[in-house]
Amino acid sequence: MSVRLIECVPNISEGRDRAKINAIAAVVETVEGVRLLDVDPGNSTHRTVITFVGPPETIVEAAFRLIRKAAELIDMSKHHGEHPRMGATDVCPFVPVAGVTMEDCKAAAHALGKRVGSELGIPGYFYEEAALQPERRNLAHCRKGEYEGLEKLSSPEWAPDFGPAEFNDHARRSGATAIGARDFLVAYNINLNSTSTRRANAVAFDLRENGRVKREGGVTGKIVEDAQGQPVREPGLLPCVKGIGWYIEEYGIAQLSLNLTNISVTAVHTAFDAACERAMARGMRVTGSEIVGLIPKRVLMDAADHYLRKQERSLGISESEKVKLAVKSLGLDDLGPFDARKRVIEYLLEDAGGETAPLAGMTLTGFAEETSSESPAPGGGSIAAYVGALGVSLGTMVANLSAHKRGWDDRWSVFSDVAERGMALQQRLLELVDEDTAAFDAIMSAFGMPKGNEAQKADRKAAIQRATLGAMKTPLEVAEQALESMSIMAEMAEKGNPNSVTDAGVGALCARTAVLGAVMNVRVNAADLEDRKTAEAMLARCAELETEAERQEKAVRERVAAVLSR
Repeated sequence: MSVRLIECVPNISEGRDRAKINAIAAVVETVEGVRLLDVDPGNSTHRTVITFVGPPETIVEAAFRLIRKAAELIDMSKHHGEHPRMGATDVCPFVPVAGVTMEDCKAAAHALGKRVGSELGIPGYFYEEAALQPERRNLAHCRKGEYEGLEKLSSPEWAPDFGPAEFNDHARRSGATAIGARDFLVAYNINLNSTSTRRANAVAFDLRENGRVKREGGVTGKIVEDAQGQPVREPGLLPCVKGIGWYIEEYGIAQLSLNLTNISVTAVHTAFDAACERAMARGMRVTGSEIVGLIPKRVLMDAADHYLRKQERSLGISESEKVKLAVKSLGLDDLGPFDARKRVIEYLLEDAGGETAPLAGMTLTGFAEETSSESPAPGGGSIAAYVGALGVSLGTMVANLSAHKRGWDDRWSVFSDVAERGMALQQRLLELVDEDTAAFDAIMSAFGMPKGNEAQKADRKAAIQRATLGAMKTPLEVAEQALESMSIMAEMAEKGNPNSVTDAGVGALCARTAVLGAVMNVRVNAADLEDRKTAEAMLARCAELETEAERQEKAVRERVAAVLSR
């Protein structure tokens, strides 16, 4: 199944007492499915940034527990620090990482605010994308007056979005909290073949949204003012980008230090390309770049797709190849090795959580030996899914070879689209390898439940029926996905590189085997399902899938034979 992840980045008003910080951060991992990624305290700011991720279903609970613990341990009436702040948990933004939308993050923010106000009695405001009033989108506006100005809560203009509209004794201790939804912020440095901070600044001003102050007759001229006497600014090229130039003594080079505040508006690769262009115009060259902190996987995937399109190459390649391409294209290894396993949020979660796909992650030899062992799983259902993944991999290979074929340059995007479809099907079928074995294990677990009294017997029977239905649904999806993949093999046999037509043919044979094998697994479990209406509907669908797979496989074989006979 595809991963659904929201990042939460609460900032707490404690940066010096490590025991308190650890106690507050620790509560997030008491919630199932939530992973603590980073704790970054600041002594002078007296503030700590905590980063954790989890699915939409549990991320709100983790954030709630953190805010509750922070309110227990931090007394804002005694807090002083350099950073602007108004509460024990000063801000708590939700950020979409994978498989979720900004709407999901807004819903999380609003759900959290409601609980914080009603259950904890902490007042606060919704900001950025979660704002209920336009002026409250800006965090600085919500925080105006900071903690010392919270008497404003009782003013109609500053009535909180959640919690009590008064600066009562409880609020004097907890302060107020801003809860929001925003896109991922990426701290991004771009390396120049120069040591000049002034010239790096010039490029940064070219790029950043705020641009530079306008002057008459060039950089040394008089500042141009508007009717109110305020300096007029010349906007930069990139929206949602802040930046300066600086010299890094450690590396002996100048860099552009950029903050990309909304990578859905200005992506990392967009900033990199623009920096290359502007640096070249000013007599410099970009040599590479570095990402500060963690990033979502889409930063690298989007960059890889961008550069593949520029090269007119197929986008339907493996994720690992896309990571390599993105790293090289952005020069992320210019100043040192870039390890995506330690820098990409999704990979960190996979590695911290252990092997998430024990079968699909095996070597070919390991998978074959595991299958041949005396254990009943993996069995025919998992093998059917794996054979289906191999089949669509062959169809995808033909699409990629066709996209790269000399003389077919005008058709590369057509084959790229096919290859992308193929990679998506391959990924899902590989996931189903493990899901089928998990479905079998669920049946075994259900049969192993206690049955010592009538209540236990009823629970056991219900669990067996749920598991049986699951053991039918999984192979049925295998059959559906494998049949869908046959359209790729058919298209590639007809329109793809004729030198690879037999690969498309073998792919179709694999897909047909996957469909027929998966159908067998639906049928073997159908007899045990008491819901006969559902069972008969699924069996009828199996018959349709089987017939259509036979038809499509025959058509592909005939096409292959026709090409070979020429």
